[in-house]
Amino acid sequence: MSYLALGLGLVAVAATVAAIAWARTRGTRLVIASAVTVVVLAALTVVFDSLMVRADLFRYSPADLTGVRVWLTPVEDLAWPVAAGLLLPAVDGLLRARGGRRGSRTESPEVSRAR
Repeated sequence: MSYLALGLGLVAVAATVAAIAWARTRGTRLVIASAVTVVVLAALTVVFDSLMVRADLFRYSPADLTGVRVWLTPVEDLAWPVAAGLLLPAVDGLLRARGGRRGSRTESPEVSRAR
């Protein structure tokens, strides 16, 4: 399996979860959070991955790469931050929406009894 196929599979799963979260929360806040997270993580990945490639800390098998690079970072490496940027805000949004429907707060039972 190539790096591209593995990365695209992961991004497809993350995008599915993100789409479900966006549909359930019906808010643009989650979409904005996802977009900002993807951009920041991708930029950091390009910078630091390129520095590590430049320092010759690791090498990629050319047979498993497409050959497309952003600076020195193979484009396949950007699948991981894109997936994380989609998945993490989506999971957070789904968990918050689930907790909000139950009416539960972060208040402990002891605090409720004290009132």
